[in-house]
Amino acid sequence: MNYNFLPILDLLLGIILSFLTLVFLVRLIMTWYPKIDGKSGFWIIITFPTNQILNITKKIIPPIGGVDVSPVIWIGIISFIRELLVGQQGLIKLAIQRLH
Repeated sequence: MNYNFLPILDLLLGIILSFLTLVFLVRLIMTWYPKIDGKSGFWIIITFPTNQILNITKKIIPPIGGVDVSPVIWIGIISFIRELLVGQQGLIKLAIQRLH
């Protein structure tokens, strides 16, 4: 079987998961500044892809002491998935090394 797609998959997943981590990190910082209008300007790029995910997470884990921890949870989940798949000892990296 031909596995030439693995390096491309590794690169794409790395970029996508890094972008998502960055988006949730910015979203976390936005919670510190409640006056930021997430529905206008540049901020819509950050809020649009994260709103649905964070709303579901907030229903499961409500804000603790008035602090929304849902972005932190997603940063952890995405970081774990990134490390599991495309980290130095990730599954895709190991598969690529095994083929060579």
